[in-house]
Amino acid sequence: MAVKETAVREALGMQRAREELCLESAEFEVALQTGEVRTAPAVGGRRRVVREDVDRLRAEEGFPDRLRARLELVGSIEGAALIGISRERFTRLARGGFLRPVRWYVNRYRAVVWLYLAEDVRRFARSHPALLEGRLPAELRDALDEGEDHRARGWRARRIEELVRDAEDAWGEAAAWSALLGPAAAADAVPDPRERAYLRRLCPAIPPGSTGSYATRELIEAQTVASDPDEITFAQVSLTDALLRARTTRPAPHPERGTPAATAVAPIAPPPPAAPPPPSAAPRSRWRRLLRLD
Repeated sequence: MAVKETAVREALGMQRAREELCLESAEFEVALQTGEVRTAPAVGGRRRVVREDVDRLRAEEGFPDRLRARLELVGSIEGAALIGISRERFTRLARGGFLRPVRWYVNRYRAVVWLYLAEDVRRFARSHPALLEGRLPAELRDALDEGEDHRARGWRARRIEELVRDAEDAWGEAAAWSALLGPAAAADAVPDPRERAYLRRLCPAIPPGSTGSYATRELIEAQTVASDPDEITFAQVSLTDALLRARTTRPAPHPERGTPAATAVAPIAPPPPAAPPPPSAAPRSRWRRLLRLD
């Protein structure tokens, strides 16, 4: 959502906003990621928190406990206990694309650990009680047995939505989609070397957050770069659309000159509703249509 310039002047620094919201640092990071707390661009490339969001959240009944509950993260063990199912079933449902992770890290065994919003887990349980007990649909079981796993793709979809939402202009949007594609695919999609260099400066990679000290570059890239064919196609289309809009506002600046302040543009609205849906859910299949899960 675009933020008006008047809101920028009424914004708070990150530390001040976190303190007023009575949040721990990790909780505040989740609030920024999920859009509970919006930010606006400020001088020097920094971002500040919109004052009206802080006031609105502080005015909520049950503040700050209800806000902190919405920001609670759970792993597979806690998530399964939250809705009364086994950890194995929870993991299979997450692999099937029914739960999108919010964060991840690599543990000392070099395994990726996925974290979910507790509120998302509760909402899923309320919406799909039939999936909490009994045998899972046969086609879902078959897909999972063949290795289907949508957790990384679901996380990437959520993260790219956040980056596009917070982009200051169409160039920022294009940079996010370019980062999702990775250097090789982005080079094919953006033939102009000056534009590629500018996009890399704006967003060199999808920021994964805290990945842990055991994460390797290869492991990080495996989670942050698009790998599914449908996901790659959607990113390419979205990048092309963002670039077309960006070029109508201003050309990519020369690397040695930077972006002149006079050419800066205000934040733009999200892509129009007519655009195809983000790659946030598992691909459509007969078992999902039968369960009306798309």
